[in-house]
Amino acid sequence: MDKLKIGSLQLELVQGDIVNAGTEAIVNAANSSLAGGSGVDGAIHRAAGPELYALTRTFGGCPTGSAVITGAGRIPPPTRYIIHAVGPVYSSRDEAASRRLLAGAYRKSLELAQAENLKSIAFPSISTGVYGYPKDKAAPVAVQTVIDYLRDNPGSLERVLFVAYSAPDLEVYRAFFSSLS
Repeated sequence: MDKLKIGSLQLELVQGDIVNAGTEAIVNAANSSLAGGSGVDGAIHRAAGPELYALTRTFGGCPTGSAVITGAGRIPPPTRYIIHAVGPVYSSRDEAASRRLLAGAYRKSLELAQAENLKSIAFPSISTGVYGYPKDKAAPVAVQTVIDYLRDNPGSLERVLFVAYSAPDLEVYRAFFSSLS
């Protein structure tokens, strides 16, 4: 099962490159310096071009558990915005803090999308790369945070994509989607 309907909202699970998601905003799994890095962050910075660094530099960074929004640089329409969400480095010693910070990054991304009156957004699996958040623990936090936010803010978005880069990542999200139906 790769789609969930929440009221008039469509949650979708897809495999691919988030740069090609075809949504008004894509979310970058950013680091707190907003300077680009590896994984999703590096791919988005390469696609958006050097002007993205100039756009993010003006913020002077972003705290963990939050997000900032910029233009999309060279990424073609329909993508107009990049939301740079800073998730936590996973801590098995303080899982509650890791969950809270990860949920905060997703929630702030949605708030920024709503503030711009966007109708579509695509999320990667934030913090599950070099930040070490186990994918099977991150997926429920991500999906449930989005569902809760959208139930509390009906009509704010019409389409939310969770973009998994690999088949194993897709299966983790697919298993959680299936548990919700």
